[in-house]
Amino acid sequence: MLDIQRLASHAVSRVLAGRNLSAALQSAWRRKPGLSAQQRAAIQDLSYGVCRHYGRLQAELERLLDKPLHDEDLRCLLLVALYQLQYSRAAQHAVVDHAVRTAAALGKGRAGGLVNAVLRNFLRRDEALAEELAADPVARYSYPRWWIEKLKEQYPARWELILEAGNQHPPMTLRVNARRASVDQYLQSLAQRGIEATPLGAGAVHLARPLPVDKLPGFAEGRVSVQDAGAQQAAQLLDVADGMRVLDACSAPGGKTAHLLERADLDLVALDSDPERLQKVAQNLARLRLSAQLLVGDGAQPGQWWDGRPFQRILADVPCSASGVVRRHPDIKWLRRESDLQQFAAQQRAILDALWRCLARGGKLLYATCSVFAEENGLQIAAFLERHEDARRMPLAGLESLEGQLIPDPLHDGFYYALLAKA
Repeated sequence: MLDIQRLASHAVSRVLAGRNLSAALQSAWRRKPGLSAQQRAAIQDLSYGVCRHYGRLQAELERLLDKPLHDEDLRCLLLVALYQLQYSRAAQHAVVDHAVRTAAALGKGRAGGLVNAVLRNFLRRDEALAEELAADPVARYSYPRWWIEKLKEQYPARWELILEAGNQHPPMTLRVNARRASVDQYLQSLAQRGIEATPLGAGAVHLARPLPVDKLPGFAEGRVSVQDAGAQQAAQLLDVADGMRVLDACSAPGGKTAHLLERADLDLVALDSDPERLQKVAQNLARLRLSAQLLVGDGAQPGQWWDGRPFQRILADVPCSASGVVRRHPDIKWLRRESDLQQFAAQQRAILDALWRCLARGGKLLYATCSVFAEENGLQIAAFLERHEDARRMPLAGLESLEGQLIPDPLHDGFYYALLAKA
């Protein structure tokens, strides 16, 4: 457990210093190539758990310390241990003992005594602490205060549901490749292997319990992909047909690109500004035996990559705060700042206006985000419609009552969609 606690606390410290959690974990795997799959899973679970519940854990730690702790390594070790004591199945005495030994292994001198005192103090005061923290929204919900207040304002009847959903473990949903199998056929393949699953909408299958992809029948052969049910709405809403010229403007890692190609024979251009991420699109298409033209380029600068031939359909899955997928990426809650929303909105506006020039008359553009904030969603589209007299908003089959906004729930993440037609 020593290496596990130490590496998890280091990953958490990198997040609190402003680094992406996935990148921090990949760095740990490179430094420690001998880690087993079980050890990696344990480190990842602890790192994600601390980020998911950081608001509460930090509030508890502040109340357990006599004075502020300026040693970041020790602070993060204590956060990891507090998470283990409350959310893991590890024996309490083992958690405390290993945390003390980890502090010693970090070369922190007499810090083992502090770690022991803080954790044992928590075990004595855990119920009283819970009562104290009930009135603190940051501790109660484990989100930044600005995030909570914004959701309260924008979703007065559902803000708590959104916050609570973001702190749950995400569902695992599959997209059955319609070119290779039907949902019923794939459900039968799962049942034959004792894997419990249920159909979820057109082409989607929800697993009762998450599994590694190498345990999924036909994954390597391209029969199925992992994709959230909310994300699967994009290809359905864009309404593509054989022979259409289509642009996926922010395509990486390629889930929506592949879904479009599974639904129709298209002349599809997959664009992304990041060459490394575009390679992930290529890998996904290769596994599924699909093909598209891959281009490196910025959606806001079509002069750099567009050949002048208009597209009949455009998917603009634009960069955003990712506030709708925080249960998959809990570090986002602590990496984002309220000011980031205006920066994302400006970037989205530039991409939308640029791509509109690439859309054929009579064509359709689907605007998509994985955000729940109005600045990136409804307000962005309202402003776009004011700027473009030749644009009109189209109904979204199945999402009309939601005005395109999917809030996270047990079956899907948070997404926003707006379908725009060019007169």
